[in-house]
Amino acid sequence: MSSLIPVTQEEFCYLLSLLSLSLSLSLSLGVLGFELRTLCLLGRCSTTSALPPALLSILFFYVDTCFQRWTPTFMRRNPFGVDICCRKGSRSPLQELYNPIQLELSNTAVLHQMRRDQVTDTCRANSATSRKRRVLTPNDLKHLVVDEDHELIYCYVPKVACTNWKRLMMVLTGRGKYSDPMEIPANEAHVSTNLKTLNQYSIPEINHRLKSYMKFLFVREPFERLVSAYRNKFTQKYNTSFHKRYGTKIIKRQRKNATQEALRKGDDVKFEEFVAYLIDPHTQREEPFNEHWQTVYSLCHPCHIRYDLVGKYETLEEDSNYVLQLAGVSSYLKFPTYAKSTRTTDEMTTEFFQNISSEHQTQLYEVYKLDFLMFNYSVPSYLKLE
Repeated sequence: MSSLIPVTQEEFCYLLSLLSLSLSLSLSLGVLGFELRTLCLLGRCSTTSALPPALLSILFFYVDTCFQRWTPTFMRRNPFGVDICCRKGSRSPLQELYNPIQLELSNTAVLHQMRRDQVTDTCRANSATSRKRRVLTPNDLKHLVVDEDHELIYCYVPKVACTNWKRLMMVLTGRGKYSDPMEIPANEAHVSTNLKTLNQYSIPEINHRLKSYMKFLFVREPFERLVSAYRNKFTQKYNTSFHKRYGTKIIKRQRKNATQEALRKGDDVKFEEFVAYLIDPHTQREEPFNEHWQTVYSLCHPCHIRYDLVGKYETLEEDSNYVLQLAGVSSYLKFPTYAKSTRTTDEMTTEFFQNISSEHQTQLYEVYKLDFLMFNYSVPSYLKLE
């Protein structure tokens, strides 16, 4: 006789999701399995239950068979509450991702499932840190760009190809105004009024879109992104606004015997001073980090918002075109590709960290630790952690 193993409903849902994946080649894979998985992705599993492990597959098969047998085809709905039969004559990106026409999961789909699981596992393991804030406000959603026509939500992260992705979103939402993303000037892509963000909607509208639209973001190795932000904002003479806003403050706090010219201009911040500013407890007590060096988990809130796709800078073109494929636009729209000679590389990042003390390296890693763990980036080999 099987003994009962107590499991949380969240664990139960996760087991069912694994079961549904294992049955993906059989005709018994149905809507309910996806709905149960979706409940977990949306964070609705909280109560406890106890079930015999041997009954899991029987239960899944039973409810799925009943659902398929007794529910008329035209009333069946996908896990996100959108009619399967029609969305402007095509399937939604979420349907393409979670309920593909082909039964066999592609290697790409499996890869993105693993990335989703990595985020979920990290959030669960670090819940005390990652969920300090229990509820998000509309102001927390200002980085989430909405495409109504293709049912997409893109959380942009500065220094992770966000200029080109904003260009793509302008093409997707422009309704014919734009065709070639590279014809859109970079500064125009960053004009806030050119794209609609999720914080501009009412609470019910926000909840509907978070449930029904495909949500994605792109991430990058945290310290490579940080060095890229430093090089762009503090070593380029044209970025006078950053020099005045942040450079003068950093020099005043971190440089002994600073000249009056340095205090006035703020245009020669050293990387060591920038790091010292970031790890200074007074900095975050004073105000949030600027978006260019803010952590991804603070910008996009992946422990509160369940992202369907996590793209990576290291596989940027492939992941971007997968998003466009799911959106049904890959036949006429591709992610812009061009060789950027000034791109910050791993070798360059290593050089910048050579002059950072092991104490400061350790403190800086703690600031960005969740980004490293959540998006499966290993501790850099050049770090000398204490």
